[in-house]
Amino acid sequence: MLPIVPVILSGGSGTRLWPVSREAYPKQFLPLVGQDTMLQATWKRVAQVAGAAPIVVANQEHRFMAAEQLRECNVAPQALILEPIGRNTAPAIAIAALQALATGEDALLLVLPSDHVVRDEKAFHEAVMNAAVAAESGKLVTFGIVPTSPETGYGYIKAAPGQGVRGVERFVEKPNLETAEQYVRSGEYFWNSGMFLFKASRYLAELEALQPAILAASRAALEKASRDSDFIRLDAESFATSPNDSIDYAVMEKTADAAVVPLDAGWNDVGSWSALWEVSDKDASGNACHGDVIAVDCRNSYAYGSRLIAMVGLDDVVVVETDDAVFVGHKDRVQDVKEIVARIKRDGRSEAAAHRKVYRPWGAYDSIDNGARFQVKRITVKPGATLSLQMHHHRAEHWIVVSGTAEVTRGEEVILLTENQSTYIPLGVTHRLKNPGKLPLELIEVQSGSYLGEDDIVRFEDQYGRVAG
Repeated sequence: MLPIVPVILSGGSGTRLWPVSREAYPKQFLPLVGQDTMLQATWKRVAQVAGAAPIVVANQEHRFMAAEQLRECNVAPQALILEPIGRNTAPAIAIAALQALATGEDALLLVLPSDHVVRDEKAFHEAVMNAAVAAESGKLVTFGIVPTSPETGYGYIKAAPGQGVRGVERFVEKPNLETAEQYVRSGEYFWNSGMFLFKASRYLAELEALQPAILAASRAALEKASRDSDFIRLDAESFATSPNDSIDYAVMEKTADAAVVPLDAGWNDVGSWSALWEVSDKDASGNACHGDVIAVDCRNSYAYGSRLIAMVGLDDVVVVETDDAVFVGHKDRVQDVKEIVARIKRDGRSEAAAHRKVYRPWGAYDSIDNGARFQVKRITVKPGATLSLQMHHHRAEHWIVVSGTAEVTRGEEVILLTENQSTYIPLGVTHRLKNPGKLPLELIEVQSGSYLGEDDIVRFEDQYGRVAG
């Protein structure tokens, strides 16, 4: 059998699980179910059947998070492909298929979104192996989830009669409740999971026949891509010419070789807070809690946060707390959180895009206080990591080391600071911060000046290839 190469799609806008998930930190990078992030859980789920390291397609803004989380799993992807803009799944998978073929072998591509939950991994592995036989013979296989309820939020697949790998009679859009109930009663329909298995060459051949513009743009974007460090950066101009289309619309609904494998494995796409409640462990009253939660006389509710959350007399309610936002909603209305996010964006507020704590390739910073002419940050620098050599036009900085060792470049001098020591970086002075130790460096930064935005950074050297941020 041909080797199975996982293709992990790590896009996402971070709106459906706001305020925990955001544009700069969408749900696949969060440990929403268990200790692993959803990206890490996706790799671990497929590692047993994979015949090679994964190909990961990610938003370029998430590149360091994706690389770091995979490194924590001790896996080096054979390619970490960065999309300059989102163009949906059909081009993303085309890029992965072209990259796979560039290695010289026509592998089977197991395409997986990075933000799904699959409870029964054994059943998942069995379905993959069944699908692999059909995929090797030229079929484009999708995994149809055995429905457990008449969901109106999923597309459906009507399968041809039979057992095992079955033909596809048609794909259908998200139905109304009455239609969904009919689908479930019939036993002929499955939820469309968004997971696929096929030979790289077969997918590209179908794409060329059905949507040649997508293939042409994808091929040009990869051929003109720049390669640095761990990343393949697609050519932005070429990629932007691709139609914005999903694999379902571009290929699966039109090909004569679509097939479906039924999958009953506790699958959930965690597309809402109510869906996360469904897959979480619950107490005797049906409450699911993540963090420090006290629930009195509450039933079938969900709470998520880092600070103490106290709830009294709530039924079917979701409460989510972060450092800078609190969301409360009825479990049947949590899909409407997208309206909240839209209003936040319309008002020009930052809470839709980023958390108070911001992750960087060297570590993270948390803006713990700010005023008209000052800002206080808690900064963590990973062992061996170095920030860029930089300068600010509008602010000065005071650094106080809380723990660890800091190597500070300040103008022409280089000094070492340890716990309880501090230094001052005047406005306009070139500086750099490095952690030369083996333990994380923790420090407090106090900024003062007329303008404190993150775009007031002039970089002279940066090992991460950044221009700003």
